Amino acid sequence: MSALPMFPLGTVLLPHMVLPLHIFEPRYRALIRDVLDGDGEFGVTLITRGHEVGGGDERADVGTVARVLRAEELDDGRWVVVAVGTRRVRVARWLPDDPYPRAEVVDLPSAPVEPGPGTLLAELAPLLRRSLALLSELGEEGVPATFELDDDPDQASWQAAVILPFTPYDTQRILETDEVTARLRLIASLLADLEETLVFRLQDG
Repeated sequence: MSALPMFPLGTVLLPHMVLPLHIFEPRYRALIRDVLDGDGEFGVTLITRGHEVGGGDERADVGTVARVLRAEELDDGRWVVVAVGTRRVRVARWLPDDPYPRAEVVDLPSAPVEPGPGTLLAELAPLLRRSLALLSELGEEGVPATFELDDDPDQASWQAAVILPFTPYDTQRILETDEVTARLRLIASLLADLEETLVFRLQDG
């Protein structure tokens, strides 16, 4: 168990996901300076109730460790940071927010893979393509033209979850699912629901 600086956000960070941050609150300016003086890592958790600014929020207990890739301090003291999600953690205990949120965390490795992930990966690819095509037809911005899922089921599950715009609630469900096959099944179910919604939007004009 280790103490980790924490950055609660209104969005969910997944492993292998890139996270751009514009940091302006004094407490998070202090956080990023300490992170850069240390090992370059901090935790990200979803704010389940409340707001990012000012504190007083409620936070999810499962989050992701972010590693800073690039950081630049602006003339007025704000920071522009680019980080990437590396691994899942569970918050064992929140520490006082002094001078910024911190928590004692434990790593959450993925559970052993149950039978069937190869078949599920093969089923995910056409689901992803159909939803991407529908999003493109609806004129949504930032839709990737192509994608390629990794052969490793664990990494592929995170890639699939990042590609499409799931709600923070659904993305948090994905993050909290330990077993890879169960995670792939959940993503496939969410993709089927998303496709149905997108088809309705398209038909509704």
